[in-house]
Amino acid sequence: MFYKVIACEIAFREICYAAATSRNLIDTEFLNQGYHDIPATGRAEIQKRIDAVPAGKYDAILLGYGLCSTILTGLTTAHTQLVIPRAHDCITFFLGSKERYQECFNAKPGTYYYTSGWLECAKRRGVAAPNQSGAWMPTGANSSLRATYEQWVTKYGEDQAKYLLEEMSRWTASYSHGTFITFGFVEHLKLREEVQKICKERGWDYDELPGDLSLFNKLIEGEWAEADFLVVPPGQRVVATNDEKVIGTEPVPAPGSAAA
Repeated sequence: MFYKVIACEIAFREICYAAATSRNLIDTEFLNQGYHDIPATGRAEIQKRIDAVPAGKYDAILLGYGLCSTILTGLTTAHTQLVIPRAHDCITFFLGSKERYQECFNAKPGTYYYTSGWLECAKRRGVAAPNQSGAWMPTGANSSLRATYEQWVTKYGEDQAKYLLEEMSRWTASYSHGTFITFGFVEHLKLREEVQKICKERGWDYDELPGDLSLFNKLIEGEWAEADFLVVPPGQRVVATNDEKVIGTEPVPAPGSAAA
């Protein structure tokens, strides 16, 4: 099979690893991390990439996104089926299932999760460190937060970006643990030490969990069990279901209708 992957760069290494070992032919396209903070903009960007896919070229378009607030709602396809993991956010991908994520949340609800992507996104795009660029950032801000700030400066200006970041940074008060999700193929990157440093700066306890590539592998291999994946045919659009399924579909309203 020939699949097109449109995904957040947060999962760059994991998706590339799954694609490299797959029996299928995969084209990948990664969007900048941070759209979950501005879901309407992110949704429009994902839809633009879906619309740019040529008719008849791929057997399916695979989306590497969780619901992430509302970033998926309203997405549709004109000709090629979409396949989307059932996940509230991307941490589900790295832990292998929404059920395991829920178990981890129940065991340690005050946990912030880190993966290679969370630590590398800013570096991959060449975003300068705050002291080099002169940008204001709170003490101990990690690379993904810096990347988001740089995007906001470009889009809204520095004053508004500072305000948004101050509001966003308040989330740290509700966390007490930092957990690094580990995979064997990133051990040589020494990311563990980076997460340990972040946790120390924030006064959090540090621990680790082994990652699970099951969801990535199933997505890439075309093993789309209904419990784990939503298949969106042409003429349907994605909706939030507010239940254990996370997402579902409904018909695309006719142009000019009240629901359009």
